[in-house]
Amino acid sequence: MISARKGLTLVSGPCKGGKSKWAESLLINQKNVLYVATSEIFEEDKRWEDRISIHRKRRPTNWNLAEVNSNLDNLIKQSESSQSILIDSIGGLVSSHINQPDKDWELIMDRFLSSLKNIDKVIVAVTEECGWGVVPTTVVGNLFRDRLGYISQELDLLSIDTWLVIQGRALNLKEISIKVS
Repeated sequence: MISARKGLTLVSGPCKGGKSKWAESLLINQKNVLYVATSEIFEEDKRWEDRISIHRKRRPTNWNLAEVNSNLDNLIKQSESSQSILIDSIGGLVSSHINQPDKDWELIMDRFLSSLKNIDKVIVAVTEECGWGVVPTTVVGNLFRDRLGYISQELDLLSIDTWLVIQGRALNLKEISIKVS
């Protein structure tokens, strides 16, 4: 069984590829876990409610839960030193701030990224891969894709391990890849 190490571990992949399940498995042996759910709950969206329900049922009952999509940097800084953190997901963070002007978004992103530097605890962050197929036809769709792509690359630079989870299989990109420069 593979476990997350101290520092940031990034877990990435497409929708329904198994990334959340893999991220949870990396922390299954941790005694004190804070699960940070960043996505907003959409009223009257049965599919979204079903997805959240699957995540809730799968989570160990002894894990703590925080539903946060703003001030994530403060949550990380103020968390217990012995507490491991699972952030699911970066896409929820981006979508929660999608209407922020670029200047404000960059400040939010910089604070979040700064909170992850030189950490002395286990943090696993899940991020979505988008843009592998259809190009969004809306301004907001393109903005989401661009912001998520940028922050994911920045998170990779801070991470000790980066996993790509696709079709239920996990690959450690830090072990098998070459950095594009």
